[in-house]
Amino acid sequence: MAEFFENIIRVFSDGFYLTFVKDDRYVNLISGLSVSLQITAIASIIGVVLGIFVAILRLQNKGLLGSLASGYITLIRGTPAVVQLTIIYFVILVNTGLPDIVVGSIAFGLNSGAYVAEIIRAGIMAVDKGQMEAGRSLGLSYSKTMVSIIIPQAIKNVLPALGNEFIVLLKETSIAGYVGFADLNKAGQRLGSITYNMYFSSIAVAYIYLLMTTTLAGGINRLERRLHRSD
Repeated sequence: MAEFFENIIRVFSDGFYLTFVKDDRYVNLISGLSVSLQITAIASIIGVVLGIFVAILRLQNKGLLGSLASGYITLIRGTPAVVQLTIIYFVILVNTGLPDIVVGSIAFGLNSGAYVAEIIRAGIMAVDKGQMEAGRSLGLSYSKTMVSIIIPQAIKNVLPALGNEFIVLLKETSIAGYVGFADLNKAGQRLGSITYNMYFSSIAVAYIYLLMTTTLAGGINRLERRLHRSD
């Protein structure tokens, strides 16, 4: 029995050494993590800005712009993210000369924007209509009232849903490797191909994603509690 456990420990230590320690292979994971975080951060900004704009168009414009906004949401939500990434990377932005991270951020930002738009639209509709009337009665324009009064309240109302969308976006970036991005998931696959052992690299990638998502969820929960204390 002791020999059995010694063999298990030796196999584990050898696999850990070959996967992470030898030739400083852990650097691959750090580099891939950096790419994933950069794409997520930029895509989140694009998604929020685009989502707010599209939500306002859907609420206030029933003409061509409103139809375009609805069509964009239907198209993005009705097609897989990996297909959107492939089309944007290999078809739409293929000859633009933009850095890969920028192209990936645009692709994921466009995807996130459709979901953020619906979240923000629900939040705006939940704000009392008297808020808009009060802002206009104070002499504020429609856009000023929306930016200064309505949207902040809407974001506060839908913060948990927005936080969940950011977490989903972070996990969705794991498909970036399908078009050649050296993201965290791709780095794990590369380590597995080098060592011919996917166990350690896959577990490491899963743990890193779990650590990031739980940390992000905890931060959002603390922010939500702080905002509610100010009510």
